[in-house]
Amino acid sequence: MFIELIQQILNGLVVGSVYTLIALGLTVIFGILGIAHFAHGSVAMFGGYLTHALMQRMGVNILLAMVPAMLVGALLGMLIERLAYRPVRAGPPINAFIVALGLTMVIEKLNLLMFGVDQVVLPTPFGRTLEWGEWAMPELRIYVFVIAVLLVLALTLFIHRTWMGASIRAVAQNRSAAVLMGVNVNRVSSIVFALSSALGVAAGVLIGALFAIAPGVSGGLVIKGFAVLILGGLGSIPGAIVGGLILGVSEALAAGFVSSAYKDVISFVIMIAVLLLRPEGLMRRKT
Repeated sequence: MFIELIQQILNGLVVGSVYTLIALGLTVIFGILGIAHFAHGSVAMFGGYLTHALMQRMGVNILLAMVPAMLVGALLGMLIERLAYRPVRAGPPINAFIVALGLTMVIEKLNLLMFGVDQVVLPTPFGRTLEWGEWAMPELRIYVFVIAVLLVLALTLFIHRTWMGASIRAVAQNRSAAVLMGVNVNRVSSIVFALSSALGVAAGVLIGALFAIAPGVSGGLVIKGFAVLILGGLGSIPGAIVGGLILGVSEALAAGFVSSAYKDVISFVIMIAVLLLRPEGLMRRKT
């Protein structure tokens, strides 16, 4: 029983690290620009499909194909911000909400047109299973967790140790004051969407390696991402990290000790419970 419990927790931490990447992409956009970017899951699926196409055409492994895919994702994010969200930024929030829903459908259809309707599993060279006594862990899951942790650390260092990161934090705290201090809000918005989309692409690639990517998967990813946001606290980067791991472990325990049929229900249960008991989230103070 104890061994199985530890095994499920380790599995949950791996999946939770991917949820963290999805949630971080949503967090930086919502926390800084106040936009619920529902198309984020579709961008993640685009990144997974693009990585698979690069692997097939260039004959490279998943890690080498992931880097250019993230760069393309960053450019896509900048394009989305400039053409879709910036024109409605000064309007009522409902305008950005409608744009987000429309973008979701547009990117989903583009994925279908460009990559087809087939389910895709991204092949990796990490096929071994590492064993420690009675514990076993597929090598792929270790690589997924390490890659996710490195990306989270890279984002954290960028936000807290660079000039652009200081500008992003300034806009998040007080947009008007940041503008008066000379911060270019348009540039900050563009960079934020680039970072978010690059993280989304990375999450899509890791999902494709762990499980599979297919049309319709993006909706579930967005729901889990927003569940993590609500759990950790809207706009809180530490909250997104903690919330993603909690959600991943909760799903793994539910699948291992209850039934895999209830695994996806956990996201909704967590959202409802947090909204009822602590609406500000775990990592946000009451205001």
